[in-house]
Amino acid sequence: MNQTRRQLLQTAGAMALTGPSLALAQGWPAKPIRLVVPFPPGGLIDNMARLIGPRLAQELGQAVVIDNKPGAGGNIGAAEVARAAPDGYTLLMASPPLTISPALYASLPYKPEQINPVALMGQVPNVLLVNPKSGINSVDDLLARARKAPGVLNYASNGNGTSLHLSAELFKSTTGVFITHIPYRGAAAAVTGLISGEVEMMFENLPSALGQIQGGNVRALAVTTRKRSPTLPNVPTLMELGMKEFEVSAWFGMAGPAGMEASAVARLEQILEKISKEPEIANAMASRGAEPSFMASARMREFMAADAAKWKRVSSYAKITLG
Repeated sequence: MNQTRRQLLQTAGAMALTGPSLALAQGWPAKPIRLVVPFPPGGLIDNMARLIGPRLAQELGQAVVIDNKPGAGGNIGAAEVARAAPDGYTLLMASPPLTISPALYASLPYKPEQINPVALMGQVPNVLLVNPKSGINSVDDLLARARKAPGVLNYASNGNGTSLHLSAELFKSTTGVFITHIPYRGAAAAVTGLISGEVEMMFENLPSALGQIQGGNVRALAVTTRKRSPTLPNVPTLMELGMKEFEVSAWFGMAGPAGMEASAVARLEQILEKISKEPEIANAMASRGAEPSFMASARMREFMAADAAKWKRVSSYAKITLG
C-alpha cells in the first residue's frame, strides 16, 4: 500500500470516529430544547430559568421551552432528565437538591452520576434572621443566649431536609449550640412564625427575606456566602464572624443527562458564560438577590461534589433522613 493511500485510509478512519461529534457540532440544535425546572412556577429557580431561557434561545437559534416538573423536593424533575437521551435536547435547571438529596434519601429515582453538570451561573445567599423583639442583635448575642439555655431557643424552617433546615443544622454543628427545630409548611409560614415570635431565628433565601428585612419585621445578622451580598452590604458573612467553613448558597445553573456530547456541553458553556456577563442579565439577577458566579462544567462538578460532601456530614451529624 503506497503512502498516499495509507494516509487517505487513516483520514477516513479518523472522520468515522469523530463523525457523530462533528455532526452534532454542526447540526445541533435542530429543534426546540426542553429546559426542565424541577419546581413549580414562581420560585427562584423558575424565575432564573425564565430569565436565562430567552437569551439561550436567541444564541442557539431554537426555542427553549420551560417545562415545570415539581415534586419530591426536585427529585422528579431531576430523574426525568437523568433518563432522557443525552442528545442535548433535554436540560435541567440545576440547583441544591442535586447535592442535598443524596445525603437525605436512602433511595432516589435517579443516580447522581446520571446528571452531567453543564455550567453554574449564579448563587443566592441564605440570610440568618431573628425577631427584632428578641433582644438578639448579633450572632454573638444569639450564641450566648443558646449556650446559656440549650434547647430553649427555636428555629424555623420551610420543612425537613430543605436547604434552610440544613443551613441551621450546619450552624449548630459548626458552633456546638443546641437550638430546637420547628418545621413549617413552606417559607412564608416560617417567616410568619418568626415575625410573630413563635421562633427566635431562621435561615431564609435573601430574595424572599429582603422585603421583611427592609420593613424592619426581621433583623438580618449574617449571610451565608463567602462574600458579603451587595444587596445587604452592611451585613457580615458567617465566615467573617469566625465560621471559616460556613458557606451555603441557593446556587443555580444547567445540567443534562450523563453522556452528553462534549461539543454540546462546550457550546452551552460558552453561551451561558456570555449570558451571565451581560449587564442586563447581571442586573436582573441582582434585583432578585442573586450574584452571577459562572463555573464551567468541570468546575461545577467539583463544586457539586464538595457541596454533596458537606450535606452528607450535616445530615449525619443531625441524623436527618427522609426515606
